[in-house]
Amino acid sequence: MRDLTLLDWQEDGPIATVWLDRPPVNATDHQLYSEIREFFGNLTEYLPRARAVVLAGRGRHFCAGNDLAEFQTMDPENAPERLQLARETFWAIYDSPYPVIAAVHGVAVGSGLAIAASCDLVVAAEGARFATPEVNVGVLGGAKHLSRLVPQGMVRLMHYTGDLYPAERLLPYGGIVEIVAPERLLEAAQDLARSIARHSPVTLELAKRSLNGIEYMELKPGYEFEQSLTRELSGHADSKEAVNAFLERRDPVYTGR
Repeated sequence: MRDLTLLDWQEDGPIATVWLDRPPVNATDHQLYSEIREFFGNLTEYLPRARAVVLAGRGRHFCAGNDLAEFQTMDPENAPERLQLARETFWAIYDSPYPVIAAVHGVAVGSGLAIAASCDLVVAAEGARFATPEVNVGVLGGAKHLSRLVPQGMVRLMHYTGDLYPAERLLPYGGIVEIVAPERLLEAAQDLARSIARHSPVTLELAKRSLNGIEYMELKPGYEFEQSLTRELSGHADSKEAVNAFLERRDPVYTGR
């Protein structure tokens, strides 16, 4: 494991909380991207007991987007390597084995929105705002991640304008699951994580693989993919323990990680 200086984390039984910690606004740069990719790409090493993760930000904002100094030095020659690092960072969160809940306060813009949208669920604080301001600074990206939170019409509105939109405007579309008072944000996200983490770790890992796999599939191949993971899960002791505990009206005792 690497020594990471721009992330902070703690485990509380089966749930973990991870904070972006690059003052003053958690702007993404090469180092923060690299640390997020490293951490979420090796999550079972950094968080061996966790079953669900809350991703939050220290300071005034969840993440205020990319450090603009890096855009000033981007050109067609160095862009491919830099852009690859950014997308691998988002993929590391999206593909991580545990469900991840973004706890968003302040702003989540640009790369910050992509980080939040790479998570499984988003809980927002009152007053939180979201934007894809890439067109404002002469770059592109983020619209596809935004489409995980809002429908196409809203994607185009937010992407073309580059303006900030309050969480309350996005809530009806389902990408944000709850808006709470700022002082309750972390508690609410952790409560949601706890309700998820009571399930079998093996089942949760396969459930996340299933949901990621079927996200853009048609109905029939999507359901067939789910069934293939049911077949795999049926070979795990946790599967039988879950159904036995339900039938016996007791709390399950899982032997998985």
